[in-house]
Amino acid sequence: MTKAITTNIARKQWDLDALNETFAALSWTQRIARLYDFFEEREVLVTSSFGTKSALLLYGISEMHPTQPIHFIDTTYHFAETLAYRDQLAKQLGLTIIDVLPNSAENALTREESWWEEHPRMCCAVNKVAPLEPLKAQHRVWISGLMAYQTNFRANLRIFEQQGDILKFHPLIDLTEGEFLYYFGLHQLPSHPLEAQGYGSIGCTHCTKPGDGRAGRWAGTGKTECGLHPGYFVKKGKD
Repeated sequence: MTKAITTNIARKQWDLDALNETFAALSWTQRIARLYDFFEEREVLVTSSFGTKSALLLYGISEMHPTQPIHFIDTTYHFAETLAYRDQLAKQLGLTIIDVLPNSAENALTREESWWEEHPRMCCAVNKVAPLEPLKAQHRVWISGLMAYQTNFRANLRIFEQQGDILKFHPLIDLTEGEFLYYFGLHQLPSHPLEAQGYGSIGCTHCTKPGDGRAGRWAGTGKTECGLHPGYFVKKGKD
């Protein structure tokens, strides 16, 4: 089975069922290590928001493949506490962080017109989704720390999913909340400083409030995802 999967990957014809079957029996750390049997480091993209749930995946990568760079999408709207947390984890786990910034003119327009108020999806598209597109084009597989218990969208994801031209890899997807908390404590990982103030999930300052789970993200808008993971890009005038 492994040989067949390797052949399909080389041809960029993903046999998702075979991949998911192969990785299903592995622990989340074994999945991360096993990924590099199929892909070279330069083909692997890792992004992190350095939010409340980010540290466990980062720990796993630092243990299983410590030379893997971590891309941080700097929307310019992050909490100061998030930037400090990023630096803390980078030092503690020995991470190589690469900042990814939006187009400066478009970012300035979102600021001048406060797009997060009337056009939150467009704001995310400009400041999160668009800056990542060139990076995705340079990689073959994208590691993400999504977990099924977090949202209805994430509950339907498998370990491997095709998203456009890139393969998404979710090594933590089937961890329960209890398992996540157990491993987080076991490896003595620091919590995001805003978590103690009631923030269950943390993104940009304008669109994040205290709340359980992701209840504080885009509160009152019906929006639960920024667009990176569902894979849509909202063009201007389509908001």
